Amino acid sequence: MTFSSDSISLFLAVIDHGSFSAAARALRRVPSAVSMGIGHLEAELGYALFERRARQVFPTAAAQALLPQARLIAEQLKQIDAHAAGLSEGLETRLSIGIGAEIDSARLMQAISAVARHYPLLAIEVVAAPHDDIIRQMRRAEIDLCVAYGELETSLQEDFQFVGTETLVAVVSAHHESELLAAETLRLDDLFQHRQIVIASRELPLSNFRQLIAPTFWRTDNLATAVNMVKSGLGWANLPLAIAEPLRRDGSVRILPFSNVTNGLKLPLYARWMKQNPPGKAGQELLSLLKPG
Repeated sequence: MTFSSDSISLFLAVIDHGSFSAAARALRRVPSAVSMGIGHLEAELGYALFERRARQVFPTAAAQALLPQARLIAEQLKQIDAHAAGLSEGLETRLSIGIGAEIDSARLMQAISAVARHYPLLAIEVVAAPHDDIIRQMRRAEIDLCVAYGELETSLQEDFQFVGTETLVAVVSAHHESELLAAETLRLDDLFQHRQIVIASRELPLSNFRQLIAPTFWRTDNLATAVNMVKSGLGWANLPLAIAEPLRRDGSVRILPFSNVTNGLKLPLYARWMKQNPPGKAGQELLSLLKPG
């Protein structure tokens, strides 16, 4: 005997409501239909699922053994029904989201988690890459949308939504052997003589020089490696304040104290996509969740 969606629904309704009549009311059926449906299921299985006592029924040991899987299948059927309905209303079959590797991704992950809870069967891909690479992927339609720093120029082929700002601060290892660590105050131009760690594309030339200060720099393509390079004393770097502050508190890095400028470069963050590839239902929900305030 193969359980069907209808027989699973009957089975769970009787267990949850404790009688055929109560299950019938919940399912909007007549009690005889529920009783007959359970009886047919028991006959095909070859054993009883419920003990009948007066007007109540009680699940047998066999029914209790089947219950966890029945609940799981019922939930999966609900998800399939909801996903099928969503597809008819413009839900994407897949959502690919890019994020600049230089950016603290915590807020984006929270928004993605909310979308995933709403659309549990939606296939979601998250791609992290340096700014220039992630923009190239978006323009090539390799990803549906991305979160990246705002550029000085915009393209007529792109659309965008402001999602907030991120502050970058210059930091150095707490074990860096130079005046960057020893000096009580510094000038921004003191950084010129020290190697900078930059998160940048391996293939493309740097297009955004707002973060680049030192003439000598090493590059990596992800934030985690940049943090480890700084902590190892290989150079200083501009890191998101949300990443740098916990490192400062645990004694791993020093946020550099400048006397002539504020150590804090505030950059706008935008969600960006190509106009010819507008976000679908899940993408629009993600954008709504990313709106500041």
